[in-house]
Amino acid sequence: MDVSITGRRLTVNDTTREQVADRLNSTISRLRERVIRTEVEFTAADSKGDPDGDVRCEITLRGKGPVIRAIGHGPEKMLAFDRAEDKLKSQLRRAADRRKQHRGLRGSRELAEAGVGDAALVFGADQQAPVDEVPRHEVAGLEVHGDGPLVVREKRFKAAPLTLAQALDEMELVGHDFFLYVDAETREPSVVYRRKAYDYGVIHLAVDDEA
Repeated sequence: MDVSITGRRLTVNDTTREQVADRLNSTISRLRERVIRTEVEFTAADSKGDPDGDVRCEITLRGKGPVIRAIGHGPEKMLAFDRAEDKLKSQLRRAADRRKQHRGLRGSRELAEAGVGDAALVFGADQQAPVDEVPRHEVAGLEVHGDGPLVVREKRFKAAPLTLAQALDEMELVGHDFFLYVDAETREPSVVYRRKAYDYGVIHLAVDDEA
């Protein structure tokens, strides 16, 4: 497994790199065959404010499926990493809990055997973060050069249709409160969102050309 540890506006020494790498190898040991690359990025805050948020740590797991990401903040690097790692474990467990309730989703049998690294089975098709380009293009009938003169940014993502249960799983794995997807049955643009605890809502858009 390829592990990348970087710092923005701060220096990450060899001791910290070794500690982080060792912890990650233990945390996601059961995912070694499925995680292609693990990225850890430490970022120092722009200015002094809340000392509890001086350092931001973002852990990203990339494999043959949905990206798994967790973020933590702390007054120093390892405490920020501790909090990000705790969130990562929590997201993996929540995804595992959901899959145990929905037998038949991809990898459910392996999931039951995976222990703390229960998200091993979520990986399917590789996803890469989109690369921003600055071409001349048209948005809503307006010709835009890069991001101006209007504050407009347009991005496109390739997406495979998902069931509601699969969309919920992917929302949990990236740690977001909502997830945009295409419904596998109706082919409608849809959004699933978090309400309270394990309570969720879903919005479907029925496209009406005459409206």
